[in-house]
Amino acid sequence: MRFMKTKMLMALCALLLLSSFRTDSNDVITIFTIGDSTMANKPLKDGNLERGWGQMLAGYFSKEVRVDNHALNGRSSKSFIDEGHWAKVYASIRKGDYVFIQFGHNDEKANPKRHTDPGTTFDENLRRFVRETREKGGIPVLFNSIVRRNFYDNSNAVADDDFRKEKASGTKLEGDTLIDTHGAYLDSPRNVAAEMGVTFIDMNKLTHDLVQGMGKEGSKKLFMWIPEGVSPACPKGRQDNTHLNVYGGRVIAGLAAKAIVEQIPELGKYVHFYDFVVAKDGSGDFFTIQEAIDAVPDFRKNKRTTILVRKGEYKEKVVIPESKINISLIGEDGAVLTNDDYASKKNRFGEEMSTSGSSTCYIYAPDFYAENITFANTAGRVGQAVACFVSADRVMFKNCRFLGNQDTLYTYGKGCRQYYEDCYVEGTVDFIFGWSQAVFNRCTIHSVGNGYLTAPSTDKDQKYGYVFYDCRMTAADGVSGVALSRPWRPYAKAVFIRCDLGAHIAPAGWNNWGKKSNESTVFYAEYQSKGAGANPKARASYGKQLKNLDGYDIEEVLAGTDGWNPVKNGNQLVSVKR
Repeated sequence: MRFMKTKMLMALCALLLLSSFRTDSNDVITIFTIGDSTMANKPLKDGNLERGWGQMLAGYFSKEVRVDNHALNGRSSKSFIDEGHWAKVYASIRKGDYVFIQFGHNDEKANPKRHTDPGTTFDENLRRFVRETREKGGIPVLFNSIVRRNFYDNSNAVADDDFRKEKASGTKLEGDTLIDTHGAYLDSPRNVAAEMGVTFIDMNKLTHDLVQGMGKEGSKKLFMWIPEGVSPACPKGRQDNTHLNVYGGRVIAGLAAKAIVEQIPELGKYVHFYDFVVAKDGSGDFFTIQEAIDAVPDFRKNKRTTILVRKGEYKEKVVIPESKINISLIGEDGAVLTNDDYASKKNRFGEEMSTSGSSTCYIYAPDFYAENITFANTAGRVGQAVACFVSADRVMFKNCRFLGNQDTLYTYGKGCRQYYEDCYVEGTVDFIFGWSQAVFNRCTIHSVGNGYLTAPSTDKDQKYGYVFYDCRMTAADGVSGVALSRPWRPYAKAVFIRCDLGAHIAPAGWNNWGKKSNESTVFYAEYQSKGAGANPKARASYGKQLKNLDGYDIEEVLAGTDGWNPVKNGNQLVSVKR
C-alpha cells in the first residue's frame, strides 16, 4: 500500500511538473499571419532587399508574443486553402492565439487557380478563416490589402505583380494622385468583419495615406525601386510598385502595430516601438549591431535612440563612439554579442592587440543603457581577453551577462559611473577591473577558475570604487581560494554589502598583489556578509567590517555632481511605447 501511495505521489509530482512546463509554454501568444507576397518572408540570398511587412512584425512585440508568418508569394485566399497551407496553420492554433488575415492582391488575378470574386467566393474564404480560427479558440483579425504605388492609369498594375520586372526601359509619366487598383477586394474584409464581429484593420487606408503623403518620388523609398548595380539579387535594378524593401517593410509593419495598439488593446499592451531593429534573419533594419550604432544620429540630445537586438549570436567587434549618446540597446532572450580576440593575439601589423584591444564591445558614449544582452569573449584561457570595455559616464546595464575568463569586464573610464542591476559576470582572474566607479546591485559574480574577483585601480581622490549590494558570489566545481579583490593600483576601493559569499572565497578575503605597502592605502570593506565564504575573523587585517552604511546608499555612491540616480529613475529616457 505504501509502495502504491509512493508511486501515485511520484506520478502526481511528474504531472504537476509537466503542467507547469506547459503553462510556461502557453504563456507565449502566437500571431499566425496568412497572406500574400506583400506580407511574406523573403529569402536573403545575394543581399535581397525585398521584405514582407509580416516578416518585420516580430520586431514590434515583446517576448510574450511570437509571430509565425505563413504568408506566401503568389497566394490568394483560394490557393492558400487548396495547397494545404491553411490546414497547417489551423492545426497549430491554440486558444488565445491570433490569426492575421490579409488577401486580395492575388485574388484579383485571372488565373483560375487563384481567382476569387469579391462578394461571393472571396468573402466565403475569409469567413472560413474566421470560423475555423474561432473553432480552435483563436482570435481572427481581418486586414485588407496594402496599396500599390500607382500614380498613373496602369492597366497592367495587377498583372505586373507576377513578373518582378527589372528596370523598365521607359519611364512612365506619373501624376500626383495615387490611383486605386484593388476595387471591391478592399471591401470584402471590411464587410466580413462587420458581419462576423471581427476586428478589421484598414491597411489600405493606412498605406494609401502614407504613400500619397510621401508623393510619387518619396514613396519609392518604400518599394523595390532599386538602382542598377546596388543589389546582386537584381543587378540591373528594379522598378516594383507592389513589393516592399527593408525600410518599407519596417514602416508598414509599424503602421500595423500602431493599429493593433488602438484596436486590439489586449494584444497592443505587448507592442513596443524601437527606432532600429537588428536581426540575423532579415526581420530588422540591419544584420549587425554596429550598423545600427552607426545609423544613430550624432549627439541626439533630449531623445533616446532605442535599438532592439533580436535573438541570435552576433560575432563582431562593436564600438559605440562618444558622439552616439543616449542609446538603449535592448536584447531579446538569446541575444549574444561575441568575439574571440585576446591581448597577445597579433593585429594586422603583427603587433599584440593588448588588453584594451581585445574587447568585444567598446562603450565611450555617455548615458548608454543595455538590457538583456550577453557580452562575451570566447578566446578561452589565453590571458587577458575583454568582453566589455566601458569608458563612459552614466552607463546602466540591466539583466546583462558578461562572459569570459581573465579581465572579462573592463570598467575603464576614470571618474565614470556605472550601474549594473541583476547582471551576471563570470571569469577567472581580475575579471572585474579598472578605474571606474561601479555599483553592482543583486548581481551574480561567478568564478570559473581560481583567481581574483576584482582588481580596482581607483584614483587616490575618488571616494568610491566598486560597491556590491546584495550580490551572490558563486563558483564552478573545484574552484577555491578566490580573493574578493586585489589592488591594481595602490588606492583601490571595493566594498561588499550584504553579499552571499560561496565557500570558494578565501578566508583572508583580500590580496595585496604582493606589495605590503598596498595594505595601508587600499579601502577594502564588508558589511553583513553571509554564506560559507563569510569569515570576518579570518580576514586580512587591512580589510574592514563596516558598522553601518553611512555614506553607502546606492544613490549617494552614484550621485556625482548631477544627481544621477538609476535606482530611482531606471533608464528614465527609455521609451519604447508610443
